[in-house]
Amino acid sequence: MYSRFPVHILYSFFLALALMVLLPVYFVRMRLMKKKPLSLFPRLGFPLPDRVPGRLSLWVHAVSVGEVISLQKLLQEIKSRHPDWALHVSVLTAAGMEVARQKLTMADRLFFAPFDFGWTVKRFVRRLEPGLLVLAESELWPNLLRQAGKRTRGVLVVNGRISERSFRRYKRLRPLAVRLFKNVSLYLVQTEQDRQRLIESGMSADRVRVAGNLKCDIMPPEVEADRLARLAGEISLPPGKKLLVAGSTREGEEQLLIEAFVEAGRSGAVSALILAPRHVDRVSEVERICRESGLRVERRTGVRTGRDWEVLILDTIGELAGFYALCDAAFIGGSLVPWGGHNLIEPAAYGKPIFFGPHMQNFAFLARAFLESGAARLVARREDLREMFLLSDPEDLKARGKRSLQTLKGLQGATERTLRTIESLAAGTSRSEGT
Repeated sequence: MYSRFPVHILYSFFLALALMVLLPVYFVRMRLMKKKPLSLFPRLGFPLPDRVPGRLSLWVHAVSVGEVISLQKLLQEIKSRHPDWALHVSVLTAAGMEVARQKLTMADRLFFAPFDFGWTVKRFVRRLEPGLLVLAESELWPNLLRQAGKRTRGVLVVNGRISERSFRRYKRLRPLAVRLFKNVSLYLVQTEQDRQRLIESGMSADRVRVAGNLKCDIMPPEVEADRLARLAGEISLPPGKKLLVAGSTREGEEQLLIEAFVEAGRSGAVSALILAPRHVDRVSEVERICRESGLRVERRTGVRTGRDWEVLILDTIGELAGFYALCDAAFIGGSLVPWGGHNLIEPAAYGKPIFFGPHMQNFAFLARAFLESGAARLVARREDLREMFLLSDPEDLKARGKRSLQTLKGLQGATERTLRTIESLAAGTSRSEGT
């Protein structure tokens, strides 16, 4: 049935219906509330991105901020080794575009991805004439795949990750998934589990390879000792106190963390806490939770020299890495509630011992690797959280911090493996040495 019916036509019809419903919501949210442009016409190809004639062209697509960051080192290496290649990078979200403009300066063109209608995608493909289409993680758009499959040397998915939710969806719609996968030349995934899930979903085994996680190769900038001292002075870090940074926390987590922090204080803990909510628009809510618990709380933008605090709320963007470098231990947010966890690479890169809750599904492989090496500890119960804030064994913390950096270094190499695959496809062969 699926092989005879023109599914892409039905898909385009339902996509049009969805846009008719969602565009008014998007308009209110972006244009009226956030005062940001909608960028609707560029997504329809008015105007189209400029062509870069006479050079091998790569169209690289990322969804949003996380995917953009994951591609940073890979695109740097591509441009370094192949300065004559034209890099066209598309993103889906406004936030992704903001970060791309900062991080992906090596790109020849940055533009919003087209709406996935056949005619729209065809206009982009004909204008850019990409030799390859490179998709980050799991961004599979049927019409884009269909057009690129016809008009490029290949479609490559890099840094692929198949979540449990996507796995269930692919298995439920396996005949459609098989048709979708047929337009993908190679699928480079992060783990063996991702590979097995893709194969069970209908992807040919010879077109799925484990290359590792690109994010493991992206090391944050070094922070010199004098910079750390200045940072500690800027926030008036209480002298003699150990510092724990809870990064990218989600709704429902701060209450649990604060309760455990208060209990640890009653047990004699000498520690300070920095809370960094995933979204800064929740800062007031988090501040209220702290004050209702009787804690002395300050915001990063409001703290003054000599001001004594127990909890500091990070209400700025782009500073979390520096505080990971400053802290004695790090907690990974999104893991105490069923969100799936966040990336633990930054604190690991600074050699910090790591704690996270039981919900790390989005980074299951990394979480398991860090637990097995002894670099991370699971805090699943109230008592575990209280113990975390005690930070009572400096030697153990130091040893686990060393294991954290060692574990991360042992997981690196995905960029080189991915680049070799791109070079092979660009040369007209699907061979990929070392993957």
